[in-house]
Amino acid sequence: MELLWPGLFMLQMFCFVNGYPDGAPTSACEDMLPRHAGVLPQPSPAPHCLLTSARVFQPGKPITVTIIGPKYRGVLLEARTAGSTSALGKWQNPPPDTKFLQCTGNPRGAITHSNTNHKDNSTVYSWIPPQTTSPIYFMATVAQKRTVFWVNVRSTTLTRGGKSKLGLAVDASAGMAEGKPLLLFVICFLILNILG
Repeated sequence: MELLWPGLFMLQMFCFVNGYPDGAPTSACEDMLPRHAGVLPQPSPAPHCLLTSARVFQPGKPITVTIIGPKYRGVLLEARTAGSTSALGKWQNPPPDTKFLQCTGNPRGAITHSNTNHKDNSTVYSWIPPQTTSPIYFMATVAQKRTVFWVNVRSTTLTRGGKSKLGLAVDASAGMAEGKPLLLFVICFLILNILG
């Protein structure tokens, strides 16, 4: 029995080091890598795409982001501009099973998972754009489990614009369609089925 306790303690420490069931570490903010010991990202295209509620943004007006595809357990989601790894804007109230992650000194700069419960197409993330004129895009790391994850899942680029230019957008490989959410969902669905 005396040898059992140190063995269980070592096993628990090994499990803790190899995964982050309660969210990505802040060290993942820049390169979006989950730091799962001994595990590399999937080389195949991600079976997920990022659907945004608009192609343009206005500072202070919320934009929603949905990860379309199979259920997932882990996530790291940020807004960025070209040539920068800094998290932009502020995320609003995290959906169930997610939480804020402080990135680049911004306490609400990113969203990550708070547990390993499944998240799906009904999980919607809301983001508030900052005062910027630079185009932005959303970047995600999506994990189905500790050993299966994809990095660099990216939305189309959103530009700053006026109220009349709002429309839905999905990742660049799927194309865009103004104000046609059903068409966008079908395009994303078809691409995911072709890739999968």
